[in-house]
This record gives sequence, C-alpha cells and structure tokens, in this order.
Amino acid sequence: MSTPAHPFASRPTAGRKFENATFWFFRVATYIILLAGLAVFGDIILKGSSTVFGAFKSTEHFPYVTNTFLSEAPETLYVFEDGGVKREMGDTEYRAYRESRIASALAAGEPAPQFKSESYVYSAGGIWPCIVGTVLLVVGSMAIALTLGVASAIFLSEYAKDGAFVRFVRLAILNLAGVPSIVFGLFGFGMFVIFFDWNVSLLAGWFTLAFMVLPVVITASEEALKAVPQGFREGSLALGATKWQTIRSNVLPYALPGILTSSILGIARVAGETAPIMFTAAYVVRDKLPWDVEKVSDFFFQGVMALPYHIYVVSSKIPQNEYTSRVQYGTAFVFLGIVALIALASILLRNNLRGRYKW
Repeated sequence: MSTPAHPFASRPTAGRKFENATFWFFRVATYIILLAGLAVFGDIILKGSSTVFGAFKSTEHFPYVTNTFLSEAPETLYVFEDGGVKREMGDTEYRAYRESRIASALAAGEPAPQFKSESYVYSAGGIWPCIVGTVLLVVGSMAIALTLGVASAIFLSEYAKDGAFVRFVRLAILNLAGVPSIVFGLFGFGMFVIFFDWNVSLLAGWFTLAFMVLPVVITASEEALKAVPQGFREGSLALGATKWQTIRSNVLPYALPGILTSSILGIARVAGETAPIMFTAAYVVRDKLPWDVEKVSDFFFQGVMALPYHIYVVSSKIPQNEYTSRVQYGTAFVFLGIVALIALASILLRNNLRGRYKW
C-alpha cells in the first residue's frame, strides 16, 4: 500500500522551475563577478607588490633602509650599456654616474666614454608626491563635504518643514548624486579655477570633490538623523533644553555611526576620481612638495600630483613598455592600500562610536 503524498509538499510546477532557474542564474552571475573582481585585484597585488617591495635599498644613514618607490619623485628612466653591462638608472643617478665616468676617464688620460641610452619618462624614481597629494585631496575634500553635508542634513531633518520646496531640494540632491564626475570637473573648472581665480590648486580640488560627494553625505546623514528615536528629542526638550542643545547632545552623537558610513562611501569615490582633479587640482609633474612654500596661503593655492591622475598619465599619455607597466601596477597597488587604510580608519571610528552610543 503506497503512502499518500503530504498535502503541503512542494510540487514541481512551471512557475517553481522558472524561479529556481532564475535563482541559479543570479547566483552564478554573482560568483562570476566576484571571481572577475578577485582576478583584477589579484593581478594588481601580485604585480604591484613586486614593484613596491623590490624597491627597498640600504642607506648609510638611519634607518639604514629606504624604499625608493615610496619616497622619491617620478623620474625619467635611462637604460644603457657600460662595460658590457646593462644598467637602469633614474635621471638624477644617471647624470651623476655619467659625469663621474667622464671625469675619471679624463683624469686617466683616456677618451671620454660615449653613452648610448634609451629614456622612458615616469618609469624611474617613485610616487611620493602623488601619495602626499592624494591624501591631502581626500582629507580636505571630505572635511568640507562632512561639514556642509551634516549641516544641511540637520536643517532638512530637524528644522525644515515638509513642503513643496523641501521636497524639491531633496529631489535635486538625489539627482546630483547621479551626475557624472566629468560634469563636476567642468563645474569646478568654471567656478573655482576661472571665476574665483583660484587657478589649479588644492583649494579648487577640495571644493570640487566635496561638491561631488555632497549628495551622498547629505542623504546618508539625513537618514542617520531620522533613525534616532523621537523620544530622545522629546525627553531633552521636556527637561528644558533648547532645540540646538537637543540636537547637539541627544541626536547627533547617536547619528554619527551612520554619518561616518557616508564618509566611507565618499572616500571611496573621492580618492578614485581623475576627471575632477584633472581640471582643478592635479599636475603631471611638480618638483616641490605642498609644504615647500614661502607663505602659508600658498599652500592652498598650488596644484599637487595625485595617484589616480598619475596612473592615467602613465597608462595613456606616454608610450607603453615593460618599464611603464611596472610603474602602473605599483602605483595602483599603493593607491588601493591608501584608500583601504583611510576607509579602515573610518570604519574603526564608526564601530567605536556605535559601541559607545547605543539605545
């Protein structure tokens, strides 16, 4: 005697088969995307780490070791043969070596040696000015974006009365979040570089990048403020606190973890943008570091080198060869590491605040 089927057992139907097929399609697509991302990051890490870790050299002074790729400025690479030995030297080292060889030959009464070399721009030295410029651009733009964004979010969430104008402002903020970065770059070039006459400078880059991530910061900060229970506000007001005291002491501290989440998203976008800084802040080459200025005001009104723009120049504006490829991967590896470190600092601060302010 056969056992009757369970009345609630699932039965294979056309709809259920289609649902299972759709589930597996999206699952396989997700795995493919993850594998592709791992392949890209793995390629950058493997090739970039060999460039970075292979640049360590011993020195005669403390700390007796240095990394030329992380501590020097970009230089032209010279590849030549001397005495049957193939040598690779940066511009500074090559000139000193050539002069010393010529001087020693002349002192010995021998004819000056002839050097036949091939040069490759931006393929020697390091990326120290690019690292400094990138960190300055990220920190400065995020400081401006968080200040303006949190202030705007407080007004929209706590002070503004819901109406047609406020809804229009929120819609405009959402639309700005989808504007391409090249448009913000052209806006910054027209507004800050030309109209305000700031020229290509840190200040112009800061405000351009800040305005670019401002919609994300405002939206995330407003949602974080709305997530704070209304009872916190009512209890503070009932005890005689003013509205601003209530926001400052009973609302804003509990919204900070959510606000820092927006800063993490902003950092990831700001650090990787090339088009905005190409018009407003970035130089291809700059000999001096940002703090090598005569007046303090000159610090803000000077351009800087930046990692994303350096990668763009080395990858597309000069002839490609094995030496430029080495610089590309090394720069990308360092760039990912810097972004990860800044984002990690924000995450740790957010988790610390989240553990401190609980309700």
